[in-house]
Amino acid sequence: MPHITDANVLVGTETHDDAGVYRLTDDIALVQTIDFFPPVVDDPYVYGQIAAANALSDIYAMGAEPRTALNLVGYPDDELAGLDWLGRILEGGAERCQAAGVAILGGHSVRDQEIKFGMAVTGVVHPKKVLTNAGAKPGDKLILTKPLGTGFVTTAAKKEVSPPEVLRAACESMVQLNKAGKDAILAVGGVHAVTDITGFGFAGHAYEMASGSNVTLRIDLNALPILPGVEEHGLTRHRSRASRTNADYVAPHVKFEGTPAPVRVEFLWDAQTSGGLLISVAAEHANRLVGALHRGGVPTARLIGEVVELQGPNLIFRA
Repeated sequence: MPHITDANVLVGTETHDDAGVYRLTDDIALVQTIDFFPPVVDDPYVYGQIAAANALSDIYAMGAEPRTALNLVGYPDDELAGLDWLGRILEGGAERCQAAGVAILGGHSVRDQEIKFGMAVTGVVHPKKVLTNAGAKPGDKLILTKPLGTGFVTTAAKKEVSPPEVLRAACESMVQLNKAGKDAILAVGGVHAVTDITGFGFAGHAYEMASGSNVTLRIDLNALPILPGVEEHGLTRHRSRASRTNADYVAPHVKFEGTPAPVRVEFLWDAQTSGGLLISVAAEHANRLVGALHRGGVPTARLIGEVVELQGPNLIFRA
């Protein structure tokens, strides 16, 4: 990417952040993101909900409020009879935008061999209140708001081996907006860095936070919240290709302490869809933030570790 010299670009590509931020005035900055992907579930309405929640999440991770969205569609209308499936996808996306108070202004579609759906989302934030993934400070506590394991579940579901109740729990997690997380963060204060956990998996996004902040994250592997039923039904063996590439990407920057269970380690690389927020917050605010998250409708949020001075590897996982 070309180097940006515009002083109004507050967040660009340098820190692998969740969205770009451009200052319009002393009081208003635009926050922009785009995300789309093929179906992760068979139900078109739920797929639309998940894709919309996933795109909106990047705005929430910057501490911003989403305002408008544009639909992005790839659809094989020359192969699928009718557009009913597409209509249900768009309805699902619209439902999540309505829940978020976001106006859909239109969009763009192309004929594609594979269905794809997502959104380009624009939000607003005060230029001095932008949250990024690069501000974690030694002494901070780490909080994760949603359970891990959606990649395993959706991959197993494609093979028709995921128990219905496990798939249902994964879908409920994926359609949940990260708005409640953002609202709790702003209400409590003391937060220094935020990112949302998506395609690079928990370890990938945690590494980008640690690297951008020039610190080490020490994380209790057994404290990570995971979707119920994933371990019990052995779904971690249903890994997507992204598990391997995510592990390769992060491995040089990871150290394990103790003897971690191999099945637990797999959750670190699993690519998430519409995952939760990873939050780095001042220690004195951590318990209040967890309480605010629980009261705000995020019962799975929990403390998972801490930030320390850079100690060689950016990530240390304790068994």
